[in-house]
Amino acid sequence: MNDSIEDYLHFLMVEKGLSKNTLISYKRDLNNYSKFLVEEEKMKEFQSVGRAHIIGFLKSLKDSGRSSKTIARHIASIRSFHQFLLREKKTDHDPSVHIESPQIERSLPKILSLQEVERLLDTPKLTSPFGYRDKAMLELLYATGIRVSEMINLDLNDVHLQMGFIRCTGKGNKERIVPIGQTASDAINRYIEKGRGKLVKTSNKTKALFVNHHGNRISRQGFWKNLKKISVDAQIDKELTPHTLRHSFATHLLENGADLRAVQEMLGHSDISTTQIYTHVTKARLKDVYKQFHPRA
Repeated sequence: MNDSIEDYLHFLMVEKGLSKNTLISYKRDLNNYSKFLVEEEKMKEFQSVGRAHIIGFLKSLKDSGRSSKTIARHIASIRSFHQFLLREKKTDHDPSVHIESPQIERSLPKILSLQEVERLLDTPKLTSPFGYRDKAMLELLYATGIRVSEMINLDLNDVHLQMGFIRCTGKGNKERIVPIGQTASDAINRYIEKGRGKLVKTSNKTKALFVNHHGNRISRQGFWKNLKKISVDAQIDKELTPHTLRHSFATHLLENGADLRAVQEMLGHSDISTTQIYTHVTKARLKDVYKQFHPRA
């Protein structure tokens, strides 16, 4: 059964061009599914799986306290996997047909106010190579709304400061051009001139734009660790995630009258319904302002 899962993951990587993080998510979901079938249902092949077995697995997820979002993700993984097995003639039926996904309550993304963004961006001290790097990374994330995974994968030749844009590769290996403002451009330029050269050893030929103390490409975990420390220093009480600046970027653009389609393009969303969540955020903020300041609210 594990061989079938590995074949499917290879298909997703080669044919679909999915990112490493997405592949890890699929693998985790399908390993959970396979483990249930083997240990609870005593199965040895996916050909024997029926609709009732999938429903039993989903019930076990629910009983263990998994959220509707997590269950829906497992269903999507299982459905796509069984379609692959049927298409490759590894099975002669698809037991996932007619299994419905649970209704997911979409929570509004957490964002920072303009004042909190200013505090966060001004926190890194420009007294060391790391200060220049951290300042440049934060300015870039807020200026462009790119994902952290896209930022850490940037190479030097992906950044065109004089022309005012960066080139990044998003989900599904889709490349897009994102404009970048003067403030972020200046921060990146200072980092390249005064920070990066001191972090990258002469023998290291890395093309990575942002590097760690070893002179190698900074990792997502490394950035996340830095962000948590910077947020404490900036005295920001809200829970921060690597996506917080991306959410704030989109919301602040829409609040100031940006076109939804333009924001969709900059964020790299394939479906505009994903971008529309930020319009709900702006409406919620308007209600808060109204309640706080209107004398008859």
